[in-house]
Amino acid sequence: MTDDTRGSVATAAGPPPHGFDERRAETPLQRLQHVLHARPILGPLAVLVLAIIAFSFVSDRFLTAANLGLVMQQVTVIAVLALGQTLVILTAGIDLSVGAIAVFSSIIMANLATDLGLPGVPALLAGIVCGTAMGAFNGFLVTRVALPPFIVTLGTLSIFFSLNSVVSRSETVRGTDMPSIMTWTGTAFSIGDLRITYGSIIMLLLFGFFYYALGYTAWGRHVYATGDDIEAARLAGIRTGRVLFSVYLVAGLVYAIGAWILIGRLASASPNVGIEYNLNSITAVVLGGTSLFGGRGLVLGTLVGALIVGVFQNGLQLGGVDVVWQGFAIGLLVLVAVSIDQWIRKVRA
Repeated sequence: MTDDTRGSVATAAGPPPHGFDERRAETPLQRLQHVLHARPILGPLAVLVLAIIAFSFVSDRFLTAANLGLVMQQVTVIAVLALGQTLVILTAGIDLSVGAIAVFSSIIMANLATDLGLPGVPALLAGIVCGTAMGAFNGFLVTRVALPPFIVTLGTLSIFFSLNSVVSRSETVRGTDMPSIMTWTGTAFSIGDLRITYGSIIMLLLFGFFYYALGYTAWGRHVYATGDDIEAARLAGIRTGRVLFSVYLVAGLVYAIGAWILIGRLASASPNVGIEYNLNSITAVVLGGTSLFGGRGLVLGTLVGALIVGVFQNGLQLGGVDVVWQGFAIGLLVLVAVSIDQWIRKVRA
């Protein structure tokens, strides 16, 4: 095509309107939709910052170092469990056995150390191996038996909680009866007036590790690809079955580490806790901007989501709000977060 021909074609088509810019044609709401789609963590961060500012006016004690340290301690267990839940949800799955695996792992650790007299470190490692095996069992049923994750983990929720009652005989094991390593995660150290537990440090290290693993390794890219479109991932050569199995196995490992932190937090191993952990872990994931439809989200967003829950519960408590209304506020946040997620997913390419 000659230059004259190209010129005539351009003239026939007509030049674009002076100053026309497709991005400028978007409304402010559409621009926000694009920004949140590209950077999903911005929404949860904005909610967290606004909540902190609001509750600082509700109570003078909220922004004190002692109270902020308490919030961190309160969210540590849920944040770790939500980290494992994030891995599963990124693959468009769901894990309802989170609390059951964590509590059962803690009971195994405690009973091996007290009833069988196993030293602290071997008992701890045995409990972590058992938690990992429970996650692997979930992964086996999802990948090999091809059962839906919801059904699989709903069933194992009942199985693990039942086994938990049998092994524990519905008795709580006191921290004073265990080796010190079992409750070490609940030990706190001070930075000025701020008290931080070693469990919180383990939590932050876990989030840092999985931030790197999901963002900068082939495994992480395969996890996102599998959750976004499992058929397309399979056609691209990704062994999606192995990816899914590895996700449930690793999630079980994370839950077992959460069990160790749970023992330190409670200074005991109780079979009567954990009923609310499933809902709380999913809440933290959703508030953190991870899509329930898979393929989109960040583990750092999950940490922010857990902090949002902790800040709201603590701030409302300091404000004298009844526990019932605290649950109402968190539930409302979840509905808003899911609605925003669906809105963001409709963004135009």
